[in-house]
Amino acid sequence: MGKGLKRLWAAIRRLSGDDGYERYLAHHAVAHPGHPPLSRRDWFAHQEQQKWGGIKRCC
Repeated sequence: MGKGLKRLWAAIRRLSGDDGYERYLAHHAVAHPGHPPLSRRDWFAHQEQQKWGGIKRCC
């Protein structure tokens, strides 16, 4: 049962985006070896800018 709960929790975190920084680190390690990744604070600020920056309307 413990394994099932861990998988459920991982699925909930993925759906909510709570594991975004961990996924970013995993991608960065593979795609950009030798370059330092963003700090959690900088990554979060970048995500906020991507989400809320600029005009986000249809008309």
